[in-house]
Amino acid sequence: MGVDENGPDVLMVGRGAEARRIAVRRRPGKGPPLVWLGGFRSDMGATKALALDAWAQTQGRALVRFDYTGHGESGGHFAEATISHWLADARAVIEAYAPERPILVGSSMGGWIACLAATSGVTLPAGLVLIAPALDFTQSLMWDRFTPEIRETITRDGVWNRPSAYDPDPVPITRALIEDGRTHALLDAPFDPGCPVHILQGMEDPDVPYGHAFRIVERLPRAGTILTLIADGDHRLSRPQDLARLLAAVADIDSPVSAG
Repeated sequence: MGVDENGPDVLMVGRGAEARRIAVRRRPGKGPPLVWLGGFRSDMGATKALALDAWAQTQGRALVRFDYTGHGESGGHFAEATISHWLADARAVIEAYAPERPILVGSSMGGWIACLAATSGVTLPAGLVLIAPALDFTQSLMWDRFTPEIRETITRDGVWNRPSAYDPDPVPITRALIEDGRTHALLDAPFDPGCPVHILQGMEDPDVPYGHAFRIVERLPRAGTILTLIADGDHRLSRPQDLARLLAAVADIDSPVSAG
């Protein structure tokens, strides 16, 4: 682990030829620390991440943000990474910067990573706040929705470049990403992250339909699980009112933890 004097902390993840540079930004403060887990192709400078960071500053709270391999300020190539890589990034960051029962705040893919990190047994979180959590998205929200032609392209060529509503460049969806994602499936059986969970889900979300949130709730323990549906909310949930709900959810999970 080292520090880049002109930018974020640098955490090396992996060994030898597999080693990659992960950019981490941390805000000192009282704990348990908040850990931001971003979405697919997003980064730690996104609107929700910055809103959470600003809130942490006003509250004197410790907060950790980072970019996955191939994202934002981190090293590596996006098209060469999979869920396993991004989960390893998250685990390494949590272990290095937030080992004391953190509150994991995950958006979209970050919600899946948060749940995987919580159930890995490395660090038991104090709570999860999940925004449009895209658990198992490589299968249920990608592969299962793809046309036969797209599936054939991925199988034959190893990659399909998917047009993106959020990025001018197409997103490479690789066969390795799809196959690796299947090894991390959570929704085939009940799972218990061992902490309270609050899900925020927009009902106008075209990327993660709100029915997907129902599937997640059905797999979680009933005690300690909250689902908030925003009828006019989209996938990003980055409007002022959405950000206010996010911060309220974090504060709600945080209150009993701090009191304890």
